[in-house]
Amino acid sequence: MKTFRKIPATVVTGFLGAGKTTLVRHLLENAEGRRIALIVNEFGDIGVDGELLASCGIAGCSEDDIVELSNGCLCCTVADEFLPTMEALINRPNPPDHIVIETSGLALPKPLVQAFHWPEIRSRVTVDGVVAVVDAAAVAEGRFADDPDAVQAQREADDALDHDNPLEEVFEDQILCADMVLLNKADLLDDTALAGLEEQLKATLRPGVKMVRTDHGRIDVNVLLGLDAAAEDDLAARPSHHDEEEDHDHEDFDSFHVDIVPGTDPEALEPRLLAVIKEHDILRLKGFLAIEGKEMRHVVQAVGQRLERYYDRPWRPGEERASRLVVIGRHGLDREAIAAALQG
Repeated sequence: MKTFRKIPATVVTGFLGAGKTTLVRHLLENAEGRRIALIVNEFGDIGVDGELLASCGIAGCSEDDIVELSNGCLCCTVADEFLPTMEALINRPNPPDHIVIETSGLALPKPLVQAFHWPEIRSRVTVDGVVAVVDAAAVAEGRFADDPDAVQAQREADDALDHDNPLEEVFEDQILCADMVLLNKADLLDDTALAGLEEQLKATLRPGVKMVRTDHGRIDVNVLLGLDAAAEDDLAARPSHHDEEEDHDHEDFDSFHVDIVPGTDPEALEPRLLAVIKEHDILRLKGFLAIEGKEMRHVVQAVGQRLERYYDRPWRPGEERASRLVVIGRHGLDREAIAAALQG
């Protein structure tokens, strides 16, 4: 009798700009013969991350192997989009060897892991591991990590503080659910700062969860895949700030896109970008620019005040050469002021 092995799935979680897409691209480029299917969940008006991955030209990885879910957050829409997508993947005549799921930066991983109990997929797929990608430099600066005990003490003393730190709660939920934590962008910190960050995170991590220092998402694929965690069977050991909530939404965050005048000089635009990010406390800014006289598409990625620009590929025949940026920040962003500043 033929034995059916469950297809392993790796959930890649992590806060905005931590480097999840870079990690996933590294996995695809170093798959070592594995047939990997990728589900990417984008938070924003245009699918920047999905587009970057789909156009990467990785050998053996076709656009059919990359599925983008753009209807919000996976933890909120599992029944509408995620489960049908999973069924379609595992029912292929030649199903994937491994499924990698890149969640949005604002997703809670635990509800997604719970979805693997659905009858349609529970006998066919297992969560091999939840991998949390951490922007080591950002967390070392104290931007997305509170002392969990201090936060809890504040909440117990004052009911009004129950959701006073939504960003930190999302961050903590992601690492509390993790089977492995990658301290990405470790090259931006010295050994002393990294050691201090590791000590800080140990207070939050579940026992036995390993931390690995990485830069640009570079890690041996055999370390990341094959954790055999069966996370769907271990949910009770993965606490969450939102365990008692029936629903989770993103009312604490705003996301919108801004059209930039085509042909704008990226070097002239950069100071405006940095000024707008600082003035409006923008968490994440990303998108593409069409540069006059250039046949290549120009990518813009910003996490806080760290901004990266590069050309990634030629514009395709018939493709709209639009200059468009996604802005993500806390609820209440002044959209008109931001758009006016970016459009110059």
